[in-house]
Amino acid sequence: MQIYRTIAELQQALFTARQQNFSVALVPTMGNLHEGHLALVKQAKTDCDFVITSIFVNPTQFGPNEDLNAYPRTFDEDISALQGLACDAVFAPEVDEIYPDGLKLETRVSVPSLARLLCGTSRPGHFDGVCAVVSKLFNLCSPDKAYFGEKDYQQLCIIRRLVRDLNFPLEIISVQTHREASGLAMSSRNNYLSEDQKQQAAVIFRTLEQSAETLREIQMPDLRSLEEIALGKIQAAGLRPEYFAICNPDTLQPAHSIDQHFRLLTAARLGQTRLIDNIGVNISK
Repeated sequence: MQIYRTIAELQQALFTARQQNFSVALVPTMGNLHEGHLALVKQAKTDCDFVITSIFVNPTQFGPNEDLNAYPRTFDEDISALQGLACDAVFAPEVDEIYPDGLKLETRVSVPSLARLLCGTSRPGHFDGVCAVVSKLFNLCSPDKAYFGEKDYQQLCIIRRLVRDLNFPLEIISVQTHREASGLAMSSRNNYLSEDQKQQAAVIFRTLEQSAETLREIQMPDLRSLEEIALGKIQAAGLRPEYFAICNPDTLQPAHSIDQHFRLLTAARLGQTRLIDNIGVNISK
């Protein structure tokens, strides 16, 4: 496995791979890899000949009062884990390699219909930063497939729309959320939590599952009331919920009782740590 720090090195490696008619997979990450990230790499290795994992803590997707400086960085451990999966290449650039003219981007990529909802209300500009760095990585790597986890479902929807609207010639592959034994969705930010807090945070997934079960059992449920009940359960467990939303899985707009396909999404804070999770529900009527 090779580690590339510059765009020139990366593109030379890609040129060689393309000369051998290799299919190319990209797994974009911010490092601090856990089993959820590694599942993306495993799937990419199954699907493609040459797998690139990017490790880049992207500053443009962090707000001024967020955890950019504190975000966990475990590069040596990440490299060891990727070597164990026979990943072919790691792209780990410095910030000025990706943003040579500084972080105030003159060119912006935005999907406002999806980015201003849900997490976008409390993290303005976050998804614009995600779109910027993902667009750069797509252009730099020209992958045949790119891999993203369903844990960040809103991000996944935005990137799918980005690819469709801008005609990026690649396929987006999603991989199911990996969970701890308690049901807590695996996340790099779980490192901020104590073991007791992790058990406390498991209420998020329990509430998602309980709400999903209600959707399956009750015909024409009052979705807004279900959302309020779920918020109350999360708050009663000592978390500070930001939202609990039952949405159309494609548009992320509020779902309707007559729908058959739903995405349940939530965000909550425990201490200073912000946690997100979601599940899908499909109903035959």
